[in-house]
Amino acid sequence: MIQVQNLTKVFRKPVRGKGLTGMLATLFSRKYTEIRAVDGVSFDIHEGEIVGYIGSNGAGKSTTIKMMCGILTPTSGKVLIDGMEPYLKRRVVAKDIGVVFGQKTQLWWDIPLVESFKVLKEVYQVSDSDYEERIAFLSSVLGIDEFMTQPVRTLSLGQRMRADLAASMLHNPKILFLDEPTIGMDVLVKDKIRTAIHALNAKYHTTVVLTTHDMADIENLCSRIIMIEKGTVIYDGPLGDIKRRFGNIKTLTITVPPSVNVNAIKPFSSDVAMTAEEDKVVFSFDADKVVLEQVIQYAFSQYRAIDMKIADISIEDVVKKILSQQEEEHAQAKKI
Repeated sequence: MIQVQNLTKVFRKPVRGKGLTGMLATLFSRKYTEIRAVDGVSFDIHEGEIVGYIGSNGAGKSTTIKMMCGILTPTSGKVLIDGMEPYLKRRVVAKDIGVVFGQKTQLWWDIPLVESFKVLKEVYQVSDSDYEERIAFLSSVLGIDEFMTQPVRTLSLGQRMRADLAASMLHNPKILFLDEPTIGMDVLVKDKIRTAIHALNAKYHTTVVLTTHDMADIENLCSRIIMIEKGTVIYDGPLGDIKRRFGNIKTLTITVPPSVNVNAIKPFSSDVAMTAEEDKVVFSFDADKVVLEQVIQYAFSQYRAIDMKIADISIEDVVKKILSQQEEEHAQAKKI
């Protein structure tokens, strides 16, 4: 479905001098600095997968997505969508892809939403029967009927994002690229969009490539993640495996009565990290090395806990650890 082979994108930025003289000199200068936004990225994505493409700001996520959509041309390497390079055969490939960029709409600002949909229907040559079937389905999963007759400029951010997702699916693309689709959304709208993506994938077997900084999107939607940092892939595999890289980490959070001095009690063991905040104590440990029941017994006997909560390590914590390790490695490499 999608093949990315040693993909590289280098942007050239002119070296600018200071002041007016420096600006004028830049016009005639051939000095440039090169920024490698994407550096030798390779991966395959199969039909029907929902893949999270994640990384820190400036890691190269959006640049990769734009090359996969055909908006940007690679400096070297290639992208193949069903065997075709999207930046060379944009019109052909565009029929098979849908794209949603977080804060950029593809809808017409001053006309009712339904009229935007009708324009897109003609652009993609969708038959009347297919259009009616898809509008009915998208309305049911996204809840867009209530504002179909409103001009796009009057829609809230959450309404517009749902409308943009519907617009990207009108022609039933094989692949859906979502770049920060839930940015700025409240919890209820995020939940609707996640439910809709699951429904689209189940009904049409749509392949979804999702970039986001909201780790809840990743945990709710993706079975596989590709992590990129400084233009290179640092992890590609199942979501569960990335957690196991750091062991079976669990946290036990207890609430203690006011009479207990949380700082006066000795730690459980060197294998259990403990932090205290006001009326709460958090135990963090690898459940493969430490028995959970023993930690719970200790918490209740020593702290007289009145409430508790047990949780696995979140994907957000894992990503933070991996990225911090990468930063440390880059810092060490610079010193050598």
